[in-house]
Amino acid sequence: MTDEELLDVFGRILGDLLSDGAVVLTMQTQRQDVPNWDSFAYVNFIVAAELELGIKFKVADIESFDNVGAIVAKARELLR
Repeated sequence: MTDEELLDVFGRILGDLLSDGAVVLTMQTQRQDVPNWDSFAYVNFIVAAELELGIKFKVADIESFDNVGAIVAKARELLR
């Protein structure tokens, strides 16, 4: 998958979780940039992304993601 495809998938997942169809993610988006993307929603987002993509992030990675670009890069790596 390309970065754009992953951004689309992640944006759809997050929009569904937050019941906000207007969520648009970029590589630079941080959790604080998205209203209601709190720590609980973050955990749900990670789990939903793992299930959708058939991947598993390491806890250390999840704790270190500073923006959506880092999540995209790790997901792309795990999909190889």
